[in-house]
Amino acid sequence: MRTLWLALMLLIGVSAASAHQLKTASTTILFNERTGNIEVLHRFFLHDAEHAVKQLFDKEADIHQLERTREQFSDYVQQRFSLATLDNQTLPLSHVGYEIDGNNFWVYQETPVVANLKGLKIRHKALQDVWQSQQNLVNVEGNGPLQSVTFKAADNWLEVYF
Repeated sequence: MRTLWLALMLLIGVSAASAHQLKTASTTILFNERTGNIEVLHRFFLHDAEHAVKQLFDKEADIHQLERTREQFSDYVQQRFSLATLDNQTLPLSHVGYEIDGNNFWVYQETPVVANLKGLKIRHKALQDVWQSQQNLVNVEGNGPLQSVTFKAADNWLEVYF
């Protein structure tokens, strides 16, 4: 019985360690008909963000306690995310805010909807300079069927079409 218990605890520990190694973030690009804006909502696991800020900024960075660190991380995300039209016209994203919500760190951006938009070019490199295994899932909603693209470290720009 003790051997079975030890094996079970080892399996749980290995599963938890493996889950910890999976670095992922998700972003929603939402076409909001009511506001006339494209809203961008980035969600990072707080645990990943707290480890990343110590590598990105300095050993004293503390995303839980220091407003300066939260602002730095938000700026970092915004610098590594871009939108453009299919003909390479950059869509200027305005900073809306950021917050910690439970186990997540959110960064919010927006830009006005462009008339006759046939698709988007998307770039999402956040945390890929920290971890090569980082994957950033982007969901595009509110302009036709839901579309998703996943950025791996080797990806630069990916496209969705409407």
